[in-house]
Amino acid sequence: MTRIVWLGERGPLEFPPVERALAEPDGLLAAGGDLSTARLLTAYRLGIFPWYSRGQPILWWSPDPRAVLIPTELKVSRSLAKSVRNAGFDVRFDSAFGDVIDACGDSELRAEGTWIVREMRAAYCRLHEEGFAHSIEVWRDGELAGGLYGVALGRIFYGESMFTRVRDASKVALKYLCDELIRRNFVLIDCQMVTSHLLSLGAKAIPRADFSALLAVHAQPPDPGGPWAYDATRNLSASV
Repeated sequence: MTRIVWLGERGPLEFPPVERALAEPDGLLAAGGDLSTARLLTAYRLGIFPWYSRGQPILWWSPDPRAVLIPTELKVSRSLAKSVRNAGFDVRFDSAFGDVIDACGDSELRAEGTWIVREMRAAYCRLHEEGFAHSIEVWRDGELAGGLYGVALGRIFYGESMFTRVRDASKVALKYLCDELIRRNFVLIDCQMVTSHLLSLGAKAIPRADFSALLAVHAQPPDPGGPWAYDATRNLSASV
């Protein structure tokens, strides 16, 4: 019987090989450890991410297959294109990271519950302060209508969560993220788990081995702040 590895809170940051992840539940690899910046960045470069609920230990995952979205392959429907042009949205990067992660963890917006517990929120806010985690915000009439956040390492953007309060707002955030990633020569967005919603937007499932090979080439040591060095107050939608 295969068992997951328990990580200590102190000591080496190594993870077991992703090939040791369980098939059921899909991708469960290890438990324990901590959510320090060093451990999180080590995990992401290996294609591992934390995902757990309140009352559980930290659980680390590497599912097979992996959902990914090539920025140039985003499917933009006619209704989404219309929302981008005419819905009155203002789009910004990194102007309200804390508000975005709070909305992504809002139980009123997620009937299935949230995995963004207090410790996860604190960890990703630290990543944001250190230049690794980023948010895309969609505003309308001065209110936050939707958005998403994730982690950028090398030429990989690891998507974490998105939310919407207004129709199409989260999809508009994804559209602007893809445009920005294309401009900056990123090769893919990691979408983690395969879902019908992601597939409808152009994501696809690839073998974990192929995903690991892409990370070995493109998830280079991070450059804090480098890929996203611009005025966070700039209204991106005003420039298209």
